[in-house]
Amino acid sequence: MAPSIDDQIRILSRRCERILSEADLRKKLERSQRTGKPLRIKLGMDPTAPDVTLGHAVPLGVVRQFQDWGHKAVIIIGDYTARVGDPTGRNQTRKVLSGEEIDANAKTYVAQVGKILRTDPEHLEIRYNGEWLAKMGLVDIIRLASRKSVAQVLTREDFAKRYAEGVDIRLHEILYPLLQGWDSVMIQADVEMGGSDQLFNNLVGREFQKEENPDDPLAGQVVIVTPLLVGTDGVKKMSKTLGNYIGVTQAPTGNDSMFGKIMSIPDALMESYYTLLTDLPESEYKPLIATDPRNAKVKLARHTVAWLHGADAADAAVADWDLRGRDPNAVPANTPEVTVPAGEHRLVALLVQTGLAPSNGNATQKIKEGAVHIDGTKVADFKAAVLLDKPVVIKLGKRFVRVKPA
Repeated sequence: MAPSIDDQIRILSRRCERILSEADLRKKLERSQRTGKPLRIKLGMDPTAPDVTLGHAVPLGVVRQFQDWGHKAVIIIGDYTARVGDPTGRNQTRKVLSGEEIDANAKTYVAQVGKILRTDPEHLEIRYNGEWLAKMGLVDIIRLASRKSVAQVLTREDFAKRYAEGVDIRLHEILYPLLQGWDSVMIQADVEMGGSDQLFNNLVGREFQKEENPDDPLAGQVVIVTPLLVGTDGVKKMSKTLGNYIGVTQAPTGNDSMFGKIMSIPDALMESYYTLLTDLPESEYKPLIATDPRNAKVKLARHTVAWLHGADAADAAVADWDLRGRDPNAVPANTPEVTVPAGEHRLVALLVQTGLAPSNGNATQKIKEGAVHIDGTKVADFKAAVLLDKPVVIKLGKRFVRVKPA
């Protein structure tokens, strides 16, 4: 049974930066309780990269909360809007991906959101906005564009900044919020979730719905936006483009593990991560952050891994981290394996072939720096060769690869 509406608003306030408007949300929740008809909670995701990130997990977590109260999540996979390119938060035009890249990324999204959301048909509906946007002709697009003025669109913070700095704003970018807004009309969203940088786009959907249904006082979707999760660099929002992200399906242990990436975040981010990614009370984590930041980070990493991978994976991640802390050369669980032809190989070439180094020059530099170990022994000679007649473990920095002869 769902809690009272007052309690629901209170629970939402932990992760929600703004609710526009709270009065409309109360009315929609009251109507849902009265009629027994669940609300439709929209969240759009453009498949611009293969990974769903912990940044996405913040609004997804709120969507899951609505599901637990009996409502239906409607996830819009933006297979069509991704072809336009979301300009949100950009200081330059976003690179538009090919249709093949977008389709390949989109296929992975449904499975990934299942890490967080209920996936039964009663609680989840997956839609692709190409279903309706791809059918629109030029006249339809012109009519949609006529519903907003250039001045209105330029009030968006990122557009206004680029315009003031003389940075190009392409016409297709101006269309993006209109297309996203039309998604809300087509799927009859009651609530649209998003990060705070999506506020303008989401309000366009609210306005379009009101224009389409002028006689319904609750026609416009409620817009709920969440704070942006800062990425592992501690500076900019978590972004696939910037590479400062943690994927929701990131392996709990091993190279570039979820546990390890969380342990690497700056201490200053912990309170935000606890607030946005957990339901733990402040009294449980704030004093720990203040007095014992290392163990506070271990607790955060364990909790996040348990949430997305299960308790057993979280226990294994902690054990793996502790082992590597005691012995930096300890081979982590789930170390990737690479098979190469048996025989003698130059170490520089082997580092590139196994993916540990991006180039011969980088590999040479890392060897000279003493960052390369073979079976726990440092190798400082960049001209060294490795005889592969049995499996060996190569370590570069904190990354490991087990190399097996074919």
